[in-house]
Order: sequence, then C-alpha cells, then structure tokens
Amino acid sequence: MGLFDQFRSLFKSPAPVAPQQPVQVEPSLPQMAERRSRERINAREGTRVLLIDDSPTIIAALKKFLRSAGYVTLEALDAETGLEIARTESPELVFLDIVLPGMNGFAALRALRRDPQTRNIPIIMMSGNEQATEQFFGTRIGADDFMKKPFSRFEVFARIEPLLDEQLIPRRRILPASSDENANPESDNLSPTPNAVS
Repeated sequence: MGLFDQFRSLFKSPAPVAPQQPVQVEPSLPQMAERRSRERINAREGTRVLLIDDSPTIIAALKKFLRSAGYVTLEALDAETGLEIARTESPELVFLDIVLPGMNGFAALRALRRDPQTRNIPIIMMSGNEQATEQFFGTRIGADDFMKKPFSRFEVFARIEPLLDEQLIPRRRILPASSDENANPESDNLSPTPNAVS
C-alpha cells in the first residue's frame, strides 16, 4: 500500500457494520427430542427389504440408509419386477411406491396381498402425491404404513420400528377385521376407484 493510500484510508469512514442478529433456534419437536433421548431399534442384521420405486434416486437413498444399518436390500424399478422378486426372494419388508410405470402401486399391493407367498409381508407405501396420500389414509387398502416423499433417514426407521416383533423381525400390523380390508384377500375393495390418482 502506497503512502497516498495510507493517508486516504485515515480519512475514510469505516463501512457500517450491521448489528448481529440473534440466531433464531426453532423449538425442537417432541419427536426429535425423543429421537435423541432413546436409541433407535433396528430390525435384526440381514433383514431383507424389497424397494420398489421407479426413481433411481429414491432407491439409492433408501438403499444407503438401510444398508448402513445392516439390512440387505433388493431393488426393482417397476411393480412387475418387484412382484417377481417378492415371490422368489422372500423379503421380510417392502417399500412400495404408488406411482409406477405399468402396474401402479395399488395394483401391486393387491397382487401381493392375494398371493399366499407374499400376503404376510409388511408393506410401507410411498408417494409424493398429496391425493394419493389422502386416498391411502381414506381407504387403508392393505398396506401397513405410508411414508410421504421426500423423507428423511429418521422417518424411514421410524416407519420400520413399529413393525418389529420381539425378535426384531418385521411383521404385519394386526388391524380390527372391520378396518382391515385385507381380511378377504380376494376383495376388490383393495383397488382404487378407476379415476383415482395413482
């Protein structure tokens, strides 16, 4: 810095400094506090989970979360492939997207519930579509839970934990016969209405 620049800097007024704003900390949700205060319960190591979603990004995220906790994942990008894997590989849990190419998730769910080989596998449906979410909760079409996209790692494991039995094996939830439309696997009530959003 030259002599002239040093002289000029003496008479320059310093740039105004904005007062520091206090950092706003949102109050923690009870769920988040609970998560930190107790250890997560995972399924036993090696639990086989079938992921059926047409988005490679969703598959990759679920795969990363689950494998980091000792799960074994099987993947399918469409319902038809997912059904075949479910029949041949006997997964212990399925994450099933509603909006799929070809057969949609509702039809795949019905096929899984009608097949004696797959009817007792717990199924967690997934969708980013608000109408599909509402329809799921309105009809309880035979799935064991629902997870809205986008989801967090915490939510994935929060959906699995209530399905675990004493041996940490995922099991179907037992619903009252009046609300479990799956009581009769041949029932067509498992199908959404023709103009419903898939």
